[in-house]
Amino acid sequence: MEKGYLSFILHAHLPYVRHPEYHAFLEEDWLFEAITETYIPLIEVFEKLVEDNVDFRLTMSLTPPLVSMLADEVLQSRYLQYLDKRIHLAGLEVERAKHQPEFLRLAQMYLKYFKNARFVFAEKYRRNIVTAFKNFQDMGKLEIITCGATHGYLPLMNGNVNAMRAQIKVAVDHYEKHFGRKPRGIWLPECGYEPGIDQILKEAGIRFFITETHGILYASPRPKYGIFAPVYCPSGVAAFGRDLESSKQVWSSKEGYPGDFAYRDFYRDVGFDLDYDYVKPYLHGDGKRGNLGIKYYRITGKTNHKEPYQPAVALDRAAEHAGNFMFNREKQIENLASIMDRKPLIVAPYDAELFGHWWHEGPYWINFLFRKIAFDQKTIALITPMEYLERYPVNQVSTPSYSSWGYKGYNEYWLNEKNDWIYRHLHKAAERMVELAKAYPQTNGNVMLTRCLSQAARELLLAQSSDWAFIMKTGTMVEYAVKRTKEHLFNFNKLYDDIRSNAIDTKWLSGIEDKNNLFPDIDYRVYQ
Repeated sequence: MEKGYLSFILHAHLPYVRHPEYHAFLEEDWLFEAITETYIPLIEVFEKLVEDNVDFRLTMSLTPPLVSMLADEVLQSRYLQYLDKRIHLAGLEVERAKHQPEFLRLAQMYLKYFKNARFVFAEKYRRNIVTAFKNFQDMGKLEIITCGATHGYLPLMNGNVNAMRAQIKVAVDHYEKHFGRKPRGIWLPECGYEPGIDQILKEAGIRFFITETHGILYASPRPKYGIFAPVYCPSGVAAFGRDLESSKQVWSSKEGYPGDFAYRDFYRDVGFDLDYDYVKPYLHGDGKRGNLGIKYYRITGKTNHKEPYQPAVALDRAAEHAGNFMFNREKQIENLASIMDRKPLIVAPYDAELFGHWWHEGPYWINFLFRKIAFDQKTIALITPMEYLERYPVNQVSTPSYSSWGYKGYNEYWLNEKNDWIYRHLHKAAERMVELAKAYPQTNGNVMLTRCLSQAARELLLAQSSDWAFIMKTGTMVEYAVKRTKEHLFNFNKLYDDIRSNAIDTKWLSGIEDKNNLFPDIDYRVYQ
């Protein structure tokens, strides 16, 4: 009989990037890389665990923008084009490396890797891998939770309850459409919480959310069990706090497993390493060098000289690290169980893209870990937050503190000198959207007015995405983040003016409806 539980949580999110007005678009590669390197490898790990009768539990957020992109026919077709180019390049690499055995094996590995991704995506799941995750949820192995509609950072919405409620309600409706039931849990965008948000979650039927460590540790009154058991907010919604020790072991590139010298080096890619004319046909139209997904070197050390990647050695290391992680959690739980009057819970949340995209061996590590937990020990059992609440329905009532999982733990990453200019515009747009929803409680069959109001809601939601402020702070792809923010705000304000002046530009409206087509079933009255 287990002494405690481990809740392993992956947050899968990407901003909504879809540009049908262009033949190809660089930022769409964010999605294509994640499908190839994270989502398909995870699906295959889950499939093999089920096939081998390995009992496991995992919680995974699939955000509305990500699910929408995965289900979009335009992006599905473009992903196959993306894969076909990689398959062609990998085939050339097999020929180029035929006299270099250590690189030939790797080129052959990548050719097989891309072909397999194409088979899984196009043949096995008919272009929509959302169905794969739904299947695992239906089996009871995977608990899929939702997020804000566009990952809007709730604590910086200026207390506009209608705007915050729209982010949650639209997400819940979207989840139900794709997964056949209402979500029971939510990953608050950036784990951003302020007291009162839980009441909005309760109204939407959400039972629990994940928060940063200090959100629980600084809760009032102070939680008896710290982060090793959930607390109920005054609304009755449960809050689960992140365990820093387990997170750091995996997440940190310097102190954690991903920085091991045997693992594949993310930054050494043929898109930068090989002759420009050779790789140019596989780069984007602007011709700038970029990642092409074929990486031949291991981390090696803090040196410019990198040794060839050795997959077998890296897999052995992943198994070793999985064993180390399990050992540490066993000791952690044994210690906690000795001082707690209930079975402790360790909540270990991570960005999903860490596993596979940034840390190539990450999905293999998860596979080894879940198998070891199933067969090599009896101290830990995997569990979802909802299952823990069902086993321990009585919990302390406490109000979590204002918190996020960003730098310094509060709002600094999304509100600073590089992005603070956006908020006065976002706040005004949100006020205007609430105004419109109240001014037009019904459209009385006016199809054009309904379309305009619905598109205004979409544009506001897209402008509110926390990704744009985040990118402005990090300093990468800033021009794109600024452009997207301004574009959605411009669209919203034009729609507002057109509605108020009863002068709707139908041709222009059709154009942005086709381009920014998120949430086709949205009801603008959610802002009432």
